[in-house]
Amino acid sequence: MQYLYKETSLQESRAIEKALVDDWALREKFEVLRSSIERLNSVIETPRVEVVLHILNYARETMVEPA
Repeated sequence: MQYLYKETSLQESRAIEKALVDDWALREKFEVLRSSIERLNSVIETPRVEVVLHILNYARETMVEPA
């Protein structure tokens, strides 16, 4: 995980890269993690329209008029 987030030293990164070249199973697991991170980073959540409308209605109902 640290390698994926670029939190490893140069020596650690080189060792991991060598291991990825040499070990097919490790490379497969790495690719699963990498693609999962990419998907998580691309998820965009937006509230439902009803939620936004409820918030706006609540704001209007509780708004205090300036004196």
